[in-house]
Amino acid sequence: MLSGVTERNVLGGELEPCGTDPVTGFFRDGYCNTGPDDLGSHTICAVVTAEFLDHQRSIGNDLSTPRPEFRFPGLRPGDRWCVTAINWAQAYRDGAAAPVVLASTNAAVLSIVPLRMLQELAVDVPADPSGLEP
Repeated sequence: MLSGVTERNVLGGELEPCGTDPVTGFFRDGYCNTGPDDLGSHTICAVVTAEFLDHQRSIGNDLSTPRPEFRFPGLRPGDRWCVTAINWAQAYRDGAAAPVVLASTNAAVLSIVPLRMLQELAVDVPADPSGLEP
């Protein structure tokens, strides 16, 4: 993310924070910001479930084990975390995707994951959902 540039969410608004306990984001700033160094596209703000964590472990992405050297505390069900678009999409195809916080999910993900997939698992549907239509 460039200083002074506000990234957008998949709803078209300003990107909202995803989580600070634990602090998430590729840049560990609480947001699902992205940039050229973020090769995994950590752009989806997910509320992780036990099923999602088990799935991620099964594909070689252990999100439960703490990794202090990466400032990673290990996740528990209910934590909000910026997950990679590809791994979330694989979990979606396998029936194990975590719910998504749309206001905190970076619009950059739309080049990888269609909005309709994210909407299916949205946990923050606005009062007027007409704005969710593409």
